[in-house]
Amino acid sequence: MKPAAFGYLTPRTREEAIEVLSRYAGDAKVLAGGQSLVPLLNFRLTSFRYLVDINRIPDLDYIRSEQGYLAIGALARHRSVEQSAEAARECPLLPEALQFVGHPVIRQRGTVCGSIAHADPSAELPALLTALGGSVVLEGSSGRRVADAEEYFLGYLMTAQQPDELLVEARFPKLPNGSGFAFEELARRHGDFAIVGVACAALPDGSVRLGVCGANSVPFRPLKAETAAAQGDLQEAGRLAAADSDPDSDLHATAEYRRAMVSKLVERAVRHALERKEGNARG
Repeated sequence: MKPAAFGYLTPRTREEAIEVLSRYAGDAKVLAGGQSLVPLLNFRLTSFRYLVDINRIPDLDYIRSEQGYLAIGALARHRSVEQSAEAARECPLLPEALQFVGHPVIRQRGTVCGSIAHADPSAELPALLTALGGSVVLEGSSGRRVADAEEYFLGYLMTAQQPDELLVEARFPKLPNGSGFAFEELARRHGDFAIVGVACAALPDGSVRLGVCGANSVPFRPLKAETAAAQGDLQEAGRLAAADSDPDSDLHATAEYRRAMVSKLVERAVRHALERKEGNARG
């Protein structure tokens, strides 16, 4: 199938992009990698009067270490971040999670910020951003603001981003030295959309952070499960995470199956993260 007709705009600066988004608010959609958007357009599951291609804006493609977080620009490709030595050093859970995002050919073109803005509840990066307490930077006609992950994701493919705003940066908190981490996912085939996925960071202070995808309308942190995991009760952590889940049934899995997989994957992710933490402490 082919998409419905649309206008194609190519701003050269952030200011131009924001002006266009403001002028056509609600009728314009940003195009970066297009790995999620273009299939939706082709199947006519969505349509817009204008696509705003931001690939000609030169200052949005970066991976940068800042005070306390790793900054990922709106045009940084999955593959670039996956292979980044800086990402591996500052937030190694990020390149680990990226291995589960689609296939290598998808990751060559898709962008980290695009995956976050798309807000698919089965996607890996929104869950990781939520687990780590990350944030996004939005620029619009009213200025610049920073939105925490848990306030940014509102529902299935819904965010707090306004029609005239451009997501210019994602901020992933750095993992302190001595942390353990793991990303676990269940999919029908590697590279398919996750049935359930779990991000876990075991921090040197003894706390554990978790993010779950595929088991709610938004990625979420199961806070009671984090407490149980920090106390070393992995089975209870899995049970509590499953209890906090509210999945739907679909052609891939029933709600009951998804809850069961949340429990198992939380146990597995916490175990692997704690093993890595112990190994780092010995090293």
